[in-house]
Amino acid sequence: MVHQEITRWFGQQARDLPWRRGCSAWGILVSEIMLQQTPVVRVQPVWEEWMERWPTPADFAAAPAADVLRAWGRLGYPRRALRLHAAAARILEEHDGAVPDTYPELLALPGVGTYTAAAVAAFAFGRRTTVVDTNIRRVHARLVIGQALPAPALTAAETALATDLLPEDADESVLWNAAVMELGAVICTARSPKCDLCPVLDKCAWIAAGQPEPTYIPKGQPWAGTDRQVRGAVMAVLRAASSPVHADLFWDSVAAQVHAETAPALRKLHDLNTHAPQLERALAGLLSDGLAQLSETGYHLPH
Repeated sequence: MVHQEITRWFGQQARDLPWRRGCSAWGILVSEIMLQQTPVVRVQPVWEEWMERWPTPADFAAAPAADVLRAWGRLGYPRRALRLHAAAARILEEHDGAVPDTYPELLALPGVGTYTAAAVAAFAFGRRTTVVDTNIRRVHARLVIGQALPAPALTAAETALATDLLPEDADESVLWNAAVMELGAVICTARSPKCDLCPVLDKCAWIAAGQPEPTYIPKGQPWAGTDRQVRGAVMAVLRAASSPVHADLFWDSVAAQVHAETAPALRKLHDLNTHAPQLERALAGLLSDGLAQLSETGYHLPH
């Protein structure tokens, strides 16, 4: 009954997302990579532009890395873009340009972890796979176990529970995975769940237990003042530049104002009032991660 009520709700209330409308396997893979730690509202416009520009893995594999990073824009965690680029190359080399349709083959692609492999196998190819993301874990924790939040890290018991709840029929399993994920994303949210709109409110173990408080306080990821913020500001400068950026411009706010194409991004970087060691760490980290390169004339995106 729980399965029917949740999937019925999904059929009536699911968000109209472009990767749910007869999308290619490549489009679904791109969406899953982009949606890692990034909300739908930020992903959708970038995904739509991306798919228009690079509709196949072959199109994307042929693109210069600099174009890829510019198109990634401000989605965050830009290493995902480079890993997706490497995955497209692998798809072209080992799978004749077609996204592989089995979990093991998907898992072997660069940047594809257990969740993404399971999700693409399910949503692109209709495979019966155990899909477990943060939203699904939270729904299971509340609905079945009676806890406010799942454990800080995925446990074997959670994966076993998700497998036990998975319908035997492949089509029904795909629908169930999508429905539970959607329920967690829009109704059974972490901070302010909309319990009055939940299709299985009367069956929720957490509600029956009196909505006990979490056993721990989730730690949000800080942003202001962090190395991640500085890295993001530096990447914005490199994305704006059509030629190498001399190292002095990262430090000298006066000189930066005459560098027209990068001036706005450099101004934002300088407004952070970053200490020298932090800026040095950011530049060194970007070089180490392959997100930037250093030539005789300055820093630039990889070719």
